[in-house]
Amino acid sequence: MTKMQLLEWAFFAIAALLSLGGAIATVAAQRPIRSAMGLLMTILGICGCYLLLHAEFLATIQLIVYAGAVVILFIFVVMLLGTAATSPSDGKPSFTRYLSAGVFLACVLGVGGLMLRVTSAQTRKTAIPTADASYGTIEKVGHELFTDKVIPFELTGALLLVAVVGALAVGRGKQVDPTRASSGESEKEA
Repeated sequence: MTKMQLLEWAFFAIAALLSLGGAIATVAAQRPIRSAMGLLMTILGICGCYLLLHAEFLATIQLIVYAGAVVILFIFVVMLLGTAATSPSDGKPSFTRYLSAGVFLACVLGVGGLMLRVTSAQTRKTAIPTADASYGTIEKVGHELFTDKVIPFELTGALLLVAVVGALAVGRGKQVDPTRASSGESEKEA
């Protein structure tokens, strides 16, 4: 194994551990702000995997869109809602939750391993066709995005706008309108 291959394996191990650790932190965190930070760790690990695949454009978009927009939106919603938005504890011990999660994970891995064994026995090896040199370049992605995929692109922008408006509406909550409160008090006094 050459020195470059060793560095690639080390970088992959760091990116994979960052992704896995972030995913576990996202699910297991008690506070929503820590879950958002775990999601950010996962996104950074996925970005590292894109870099290993020489997909620099996807890595950049991953950082800009998910880390720069979605995670920040989650953090803003959590900050707007504050601690009043957290649900009360359901009283179940955490041991049963972790036990059920472990049983679920074992079942998923068992079924996945069984399916992998069955499909590998039935399929024959085929050669993977090579892609042309322009595949995955910024020019090719931009051409696809703004010609054939322009409607899904615009719908995604509209969906993000609705998410921001919804986050602001939820964060604002049911607040008393100061103009109505003053008119209501004057009617009671009269």
